[in-house]
Amino acid sequence: MPTQGDYTRIADPAINPGDEPYFDAAGQSRLMLKRCRACGEYHHFPRSICPFCWSQDLEWVEVSGSGSVYTYSVTRRGERAPYCIAYVQLEEGPLLMTNIVAADLDQVRIGLPVRAVFMRSEGGVGIPMFSPIEGDTD
Repeated sequence: MPTQGDYTRIADPAINPGDEPYFDAAGQSRLMLKRCRACGEYHHFPRSICPFCWSQDLEWVEVSGSGSVYTYSVTRRGERAPYCIAYVQLEEGPLLMTNIVAADLDQVRIGLPVRAVFMRSEGGVGIPMFSPIEGDTD
C-alpha cells in the first residue's frame, strides 16, 4: 500500500494580490471560490474578470469542498515520493490542481470521490488538498 511521501514541508505559495481571501479561508479550513454575479459561474483560479462572460461583478463564495478526481499522476521517484497530483472537479464545476493525500495511491482513480482537507505550509498558510471520501476507495 504505497502512501504519500513527506507533506510536513510544504513550500509557501506565491500569493498574488487579490488571492488573500482564498488563502485566509483555507487557513480556517474553508474552500472559497469566485462566482460571477452576472452569469452565476464559479471559476478558479481567482481573477478580477469572469472568464465566461467578462463581467467584473464577482463575489467570494464558500463551496462544498467535494468533488471527484478528473485526472491524476502518481510520482514514485524522488526525495518526497511517492505523491499524487491531480485535477479535482468540484461539485460546483471548476477544476483545481491539487494533491491527493491520506490515500492508498494504488487506489486513486478517475472519478474517485474526494473532499477538501487543509494542510499548512512552512509559513503557516492554509493549503487545500484532497483526500478520498471514506468508504469509496475500491
